[in-house]
Amino acid sequence: MALSYTGTVTTTGEGRNGGHIASNDGAIDQVLATPTELGGAGGGTNPEQLFAAGWSGCFMGALRLAAGAEKIRLDGIEITADVTLNHDETKGFFLTAKLEVVAGGVDEETIQRLAERAHQTCPYSKAITGNVPVEIIARAK
Repeated sequence: MALSYTGTVTTTGEGRNGGHIASNDGAIDQVLATPTELGGAGGGTNPEQLFAAGWSGCFMGALRLAAGAEKIRLDGIEITADVTLNHDETKGFFLTAKLEVVAGGVDEETIQRLAERAHQTCPYSKAITGNVPVEIIARAK
């Protein structure tokens, strides 16, 4: 059986610089703001944080599937996604990313293997493969 889901979010106003985002179901209702690190006022979320949130949440599911396929029980999983907006004169604006995967119940080699497997199946990871440099760091608790 094929499954699908469409998340719908509308952005209004000035986009990342004082815009507003809202999902059609009301679950998201946020102000966007350019981070102070980029010269903005801060005080709101931004596309990089939102991408990192979605990616880390999705990656958690992919990691659990990878572990389940090998009948491995992971404890206390934590996934931190860093999505960095970069700019240089050659490339213009571009993203780089890092995933840090920490889990108990396994050794370093096992969690690294599972993280690499999850990176091959996570839809967010697939979407950016070949477009965004990604570093994956996996550690056992």
